[in-house]
Amino acid sequence: MIATSVYLGADIAKESIALCGPSLAVPPTITNNAAGYRQLLKGLRRSATPVHVVCEATGPYHKAFVAALHQAKVVVSVVNPRLARDFARARNRLAKTDAIDALLLADYGRTMKPAATPVPDAAMVLLDDLVTRRGQLVADRAAERTRLQQITRPELVASVRLHLRHLDSQIEKLWARIAELIESTPALCAKVKLLVEVQGVGELTASALLAALPELGTLSANEVTALAGLAPFNRDSGAFRGTRSIHGGRAEVRQALYMAALCASRANPILKAVYQRLRAAGKAHKVALVAVMRKLLVHLNRLIKKHALVPA
Repeated sequence: MIATSVYLGADIAKESIALCGPSLAVPPTITNNAAGYRQLLKGLRRSATPVHVVCEATGPYHKAFVAALHQAKVVVSVVNPRLARDFARARNRLAKTDAIDALLLADYGRTMKPAATPVPDAAMVLLDDLVTRRGQLVADRAAERTRLQQITRPELVASVRLHLRHLDSQIEKLWARIAELIESTPALCAKVKLLVEVQGVGELTASALLAALPELGTLSANEVTALAGLAPFNRDSGAFRGTRSIHGGRAEVRQALYMAALCASRANPILKAVYQRLRAAGKAHKVALVAVMRKLLVHLNRLIKKHALVPA
């Protein structure tokens, strides 16, 4: 007989983690660092039944915690914070503290039984970190270029130009590191080579897309577009038919696809025809471009699946 898992809710903050799990010998709060993780794992080892930890995605603050649980072979589910909050509202639990959130996450686990978050591949984690850092520096460079147009004092102009040269150098070095990582990882290299064969998709877009969407090639068309936030949702009630619109999803995926879709809408024969047909039907430029992004993503997903290129 398979033992039923005990669900442990973990509400993660920058410096601490609130815990709640029935019949578990764990402290109510641990520090969000290696010492706190060891304290928690020591308590979990005394559990007679399997423990399933449920936490929310919290930017960078949950990553080390989840990595420690994976290393210790503890099952963990990282859930969308919006789902957890909607679950709390459905329970009519409107108050919000760390302890209450931990309790609700444990309840969410028992009720919804979320799928375990798989152990990420080390190369994909590194790719995501490098692409994210490059994106941050590109944004900094754009801001500095704007400032350069707004100042006139020579010493300040010199300062901004010096910073811009430094940013250019760092961005170039990061791209070289990304290219090196792709070249040294056979599965990742095969995916990039396959994606760039599609007109409108370059190496930068391919690497950014794989970093933001490592599930590419493992999902259905509906699943991948919903995960990217490119699936239009109905807004109907009775006789009313609302405007379909996209909602949620991963902004990083849409950012990676935007320029590729823009280029494809002008140069890719198939996607150009899709774009022009929608524009001729009276659709706005943005609506038609989102449709091109959706079709492009579905095609790329199908392409990797067809060639059996599972995540690196």
